Amino acid sequence: MSVRPFDLDLLRSFTVVMELGSLSEAAPHLCRSQSALSEQLRKLEAFTGVTLLERGKKGVRPTPAGARLMVRARELLALSDHALEDVRGVTFAGELRLAITDYFLPGSIAELLKQLRLSYPDLRLHVSVRKSMEIEAGADGGDFDIGISMRVLDGRSLPEGIPVRREALQWVSASGLEPRHEEDTALPLLVLPQGCSLQRLTRETLDAHNVPYVIAHSASGVAGLQSALVAGLGVACLNASSVPVGALVCQTAFALPPLPDVEFSLLPARAGESHLIGAVREMLASKFGG
Repeated sequence: MSVRPFDLDLLRSFTVVMELGSLSEAAPHLCRSQSALSEQLRKLEAFTGVTLLERGKKGVRPTPAGARLMVRARELLALSDHALEDVRGVTFAGELRLAITDYFLPGSIAELLKQLRLSYPDLRLHVSVRKSMEIEAGADGGDFDIGISMRVLDGRSLPEGIPVRREALQWVSASGLEPRHEEDTALPLLVLPQGCSLQRLTRETLDAHNVPYVIAHSASGVAGLQSALVAGLGVACLNASSVPVGALVCQTAFALPPLPDVEFSLLPARAGESHLIGAVREMLASKFGG
């Protein structure tokens, strides 16, 4: 008896929904309405015969079966993309240096890079994690070939770039975190060291709204900030995909001011760059942008 193959379009929609965590976030990336996307997921579950995702007030998450399918779906989609590029004669071979902010998809960047390795085995990709300000400042240098930085959408003009993802900034803390005493009104703030654009925005926003705060903990990177949050050491400002499991949005509880969105962008092409760098930049824009 023959077995029907997976519909790659359904698998692609499923992976984007799971990676973004909600149908509302995934719909514009896939150029579909939420109802059409929901119907695609229903068809995929009917095809597999199992429940693949759980829906809740905070979005969707994969069931155990859905998590297993995610692994296979990414492999199938990577092979499909690679096969098409191979037929078209597109090759990615050589070394390339990528500088990336660690606020960018920290929970799934390793898996995304793994998929790039599976899709383009001849591409040797060297990744360094840096502050966005350093990436922007090094745009015209020769220290890296492609950069992905985070930019605050606060109404100011932004440098030229290729937007790949937009996220909300959120005030987050561990569940149940409150000031220790009634007279202890200073917000226990968790930050990264000086030179981080998000740390600067956090302090400027609190100062502008006359919110008293004290630096309760300074971490060297986003992973350290996430650990401090889960440990209940204070409140931090993070982009949506950086909020760790065990942390909750706490803007209302602490009466904190609203925050702008941020945009992750690929730095634009440099004069005289190789065809390989330009081709990989376009590929990354497609991969990361959903």
